[in-house]
Amino acid sequence: MSALRRILLGTAVAVLPFVVSAAQAAEPESCKTVRMADVGWSDNTAQNGLFKTVLKGLGYTPEDQILALPVIIESLKNKDLDIFLDNWMPSNAANVQPYLDEKSVEMLNANLSGAGYGPVVPKYVADAGVKDVKDLAANAEKFEKKFYGIEPGNDGNKIVQAKIDDPANGLQGWELVESSEQGMLAQAEKSMKKQEWIAFLGWTPHPVMGKMDLVYLTGFENDGFGDAQIKTLTRAGYSAECANVGKFLSNLKFELAMESAIMEKIGNGEDGEKAAADWLKANPGVLDAWLAGVTTVDGKDGLPAVKSSLGL
Repeated sequence: MSALRRILLGTAVAVLPFVVSAAQAAEPESCKTVRMADVGWSDNTAQNGLFKTVLKGLGYTPEDQILALPVIIESLKNKDLDIFLDNWMPSNAANVQPYLDEKSVEMLNANLSGAGYGPVVPKYVADAGVKDVKDLAANAEKFEKKFYGIEPGNDGNKIVQAKIDDPANGLQGWELVESSEQGMLAQAEKSMKKQEWIAFLGWTPHPVMGKMDLVYLTGFENDGFGDAQIKTLTRAGYSAECANVGKFLSNLKFELAMESAIMEKIGNGEDGEKAAADWLKANPGVLDAWLAGVTTVDGKDGLPAVKSSLGL
């Protein structure tokens, strides 16, 4: 064997493990389409916009469906969905715990910390003495015995309804008005312009609520309201089966200001994915942490691929 042939053979043998490694890093065909849930909340639209933008840059095909919260969890159990990014804890604990116990759904790390969730009233109502759930009954007529919530099946609505049903709170005859995030906020803005009394669900991050002068009611701290974390849910075994997307999910961390900025654009009528892509172009530094150890769908370096897809 000539010296040249020995060198070429040795080079081929040396390169072979790297070729095999790259091939092994590619995701299975079944992982290339990523099925996501959208519960219809603007923060979820912002999250999904960010996640889908990066997934597309990695070569995946993300799909999302707008579904009610109970349907989302059941769909994860039935493997009809892969991922839900907007699971608010601890308010949704009662809904999701049975699925966690039977190991049909998995809950990953928090993708957002520092959030808040709970019943609110305008500051002028709090200044008039309504600061706790026990203060609602004495002022029932001013509220027209109504509490405004979001879509049916929502965890927050369930907590409020339980308070209404509890005789100890004196809220017999009160109505939980279920609609949607947008419907509830439209009612709140209308009432507050007239200085009328209203109680409804509030949360952060949310740019519209951030502009309202609101006060969280006390008396709900043991029911799942208060300081919140948002934790990702997946169908059982998803992160093991689709390890590259699983790595991305484990790296994924949103921030309050990030979501609020994108939500504000969504609230002004901009498409969620476009608003998210624009934010990423202006703030590409987050991609370094999100894509650490993450490849494209075919096993190539993920970070430059996503930056290229964003025109960076």
